[in-house]
Amino acid sequence: MANHINLNAKRLIEHKIDSNLGKRTYSARSLHGQVVHELGRRIVSGDIPEGSILPIETELGAEFDVSRTALREGIKVLTAKGLLVSRTRTGTRVRPRSDWNMLDPDILVWRLETKHDREFIQDLFDFRSAIEPMAASLAAKRATDEEIIEMKLALVGMREAKNSYNAHTEYDLRFHLLILSCCRNEFLASLFTLVETAIRFTFELIDYQVDQDLTDIHTPILKAIQARDGQAAHDAMLEHLKYSHELNTTILAKMDAE
Repeated sequence: MANHINLNAKRLIEHKIDSNLGKRTYSARSLHGQVVHELGRRIVSGDIPEGSILPIETELGAEFDVSRTALREGIKVLTAKGLLVSRTRTGTRVRPRSDWNMLDPDILVWRLETKHDREFIQDLFDFRSAIEPMAASLAAKRATDEEIIEMKLALVGMREAKNSYNAHTEYDLRFHLLILSCCRNEFLASLFTLVETAIRFTFELIDYQVDQDLTDIHTPILKAIQARDGQAAHDAMLEHLKYSHELNTTILAKMDAE
């Protein structure tokens, strides 16, 4: 068994783990995809405020250098995400934030790219605190032995990749994805994109070299899951989230002071 674990650990360390964040729901190479990306970023960042009416098609088409067809296709995508609404007489308007699909992968990416603030940190912390401790508790009851081995390997990967931003982030994501998938609950598993946003947000803020604490704070979660102790897993995950929240808040405070 030890040789089997070591072999798999080597395999995990050598290969990047795929993630969903940044995998757009539209083609970035297409003309309408360029419209989606640029307009979406402007709306989410507040450059185009809520309630604003977009310029007429000829003006927007000229700005983006795209055909009317490509422009309309892009607006359809943003409408489906809840960002825009079109009316025959009043034109295309930016909808209130309360109408946006905040769990949409593209909206999460645009917010991550354009708006680093305490409100975002608090929103992520509140959501994760409601979901991930419960997920850890369920994983302690439902994870297979093989899945627990995969969690161990993810921690091995984190330690081995402590000087690599990309590799460490991917192993961190892998660990949290495993916990959500071990719940055997499709609704919880579907929330991984938001968890991924929170993790990438943390690493985007810090000057990268990973503090060993960022790896070690995962260990109590794994130990509790191994022990099949749901309450301990819940509490360990909550402590982990508090640490991450405090880290993000501290970093933003330092950035504001500079």
